[in-house]
Amino acid sequence: MIRVLLADDEAMIRAGVRAIVQSDPEIEVVAEAADGREAVERVLSHRPDVALLDIRMPRLDGLAATAELRKVAPDTKIIILTTFGEDSYISQALGDGASGFLLKAGDPRELISGVHAVADGGAYLSPQVARQVIAQFGGGRAAKQAAAAERLADLTERERDVLALVGAGLSNADIADRLFLVEGTVKSYVSTILSRLGMKNRVQAAILAYEAGLVEGTDS
Repeated sequence: MIRVLLADDEAMIRAGVRAIVQSDPEIEVVAEAADGREAVERVLSHRPDVALLDIRMPRLDGLAATAELRKVAPDTKIIILTTFGEDSYISQALGDGASGFLLKAGDPRELISGVHAVADGGAYLSPQVARQVIAQFGGGRAAKQAAAAERLADLTERERDVLALVGAGLSNADIADRLFLVEGTVKSYVSTILSRLGMKNRVQAAILAYEAGLVEGTDS
């Protein structure tokens, strides 16, 4: 069972998110919060596997709450809930340790998939969010793809395969199944990829995979 905390200052949004995630029998909402400070307190009390945090909340916004939770509750994975037009918030959160970014108005199935992915140690970006962030990095599409391809030049073919699946949101276990490897080997590949690319977390790696067109549904 995946234990989840919901944090949003709008009660109707929390009710909608709760209804969606609890339609999956493997997900249980163990706590809710109406602001970022309360979210931190309830994560410490309930120790959920995943915290779903709205970006804009009173007392402590989602970004500040993410940064604090990475320090005081590193085992709780964080998914940021966002809306269109908040690109700068999303890119800022990349360095704060969030494991996923989802649109409130997105496909409900993405919410369930995202919770499962980050709970299993993966990263999850809704395609719309990925495109928002990539578009923000400046330069034209071709220039971004060329820069991304140059960064990946030193990766082996197998490492590129692993990176593509990280970008698709798969966990280490799922990547191992897909590539017929043992999970420990995948973990080693991911660590090597992050080190070679100078990245802090899987979400940053996933963004690069999108930029390079490695993820299915993006330009190659």
